[in-house]
Amino acid sequence: MSMTPELVDVLPAHEFDQSRLLAWLQDTLPEVGDRLAVKQFQGGQSNPTFLLETDGGRYVLRKKPPGKTLPSAHMVEREYKVMRALSEHTEVPVPNVRVLCEDSEVIGTPFYVMDFLEGRIVSHSALRALDRQERLPAHHSAIDTLAALHSVDVNAIGLADYGRPEGYVARQVARWSKQYLASKTDELPEMDRLMAWLPENLPSTDECAIAHGDYRFGNLMLAPDSPEVIAILDWELSTLGHPLADLAYYCLPYHLPSDLEGMRGLKGEDLEALGIPTEQETLDRYCARTGRDGIDDWHVYLAFSLFRLAAILQGVYKRALDGNAANANALQVGKRASLLAQVGWKIASEGRPA
Repeated sequence: MSMTPELVDVLPAHEFDQSRLLAWLQDTLPEVGDRLAVKQFQGGQSNPTFLLETDGGRYVLRKKPPGKTLPSAHMVEREYKVMRALSEHTEVPVPNVRVLCEDSEVIGTPFYVMDFLEGRIVSHSALRALDRQERLPAHHSAIDTLAALHSVDVNAIGLADYGRPEGYVARQVARWSKQYLASKTDELPEMDRLMAWLPENLPSTDECAIAHGDYRFGNLMLAPDSPEVIAILDWELSTLGHPLADLAYYCLPYHLPSDLEGMRGLKGEDLEALGIPTEQETLDRYCARTGRDGIDDWHVYLAFSLFRLAAILQGVYKRALDGNAANANALQVGKRASLLAQVGWKIASEGRPA
């Protein structure tokens, strides 16, 4: 099983003028030299990502998708800002970003360039691609890295303006309700129920940290030769937010079926045989690393995370129908929104103890 991202020729919908890109890079990042070869990474569903092979080495470029996009989505400028702040002021592992281009005239949309990192990416949290003895340390490293991110003083690293410090869950519910309605294609009754339930059942406490927004193994790079997280990738959904929303999102596989292609679920798996922690063990480790006594309203964070992911996948599906998706299998991914909404409503309506 491959642990390196799949590379393909640039998809027709995402082609851009490579000679203009090379000229711009030679001005702003002269070490690239005179050669440029471009391939596209498969796997992401939103901001198209490309490998740049140059005389000066390998780089990664991320850009906004072409065409009309939903308001406030695909903000590559924000990704650049948070990764630069974290790399310059903290030990949180992120790629080294090099240059940001906000001029759409160069390749059609804003983009940024970062260093290419050598490592392993395992998208499924069962971690079958790893040897069994690596799986528990990899999960521990993922949780410890998340705890470290949530412990960063946003004021000290210049990110006090990266988002509003209060009301994250309420704002996210409102935002993703609007995004979902803007990309709606079919009736999903559970989404309607969650949109009504969540504003009435917000978490009882409000907290502020850097929230990654898509923290899962598919966005974590492990070292080539050890089960240690060496980079958190894909910061598109990051903002100042509630840290427990990130934690709930990371724990979603525990609530999703393992036998459905693409859902990356763990429900139905023998966790002990796999050598990976239970949800409670994950929560206990996170609490220990962040100095918490426990977690209230856990079912609310889970329901919110499932609702939000369903809304995101609905957007992927709509973009695929419009012929504008970043990934060739986006049509299949979008159809999973309905299942996520069903699981979210089940958790919301039944409630879960802390």
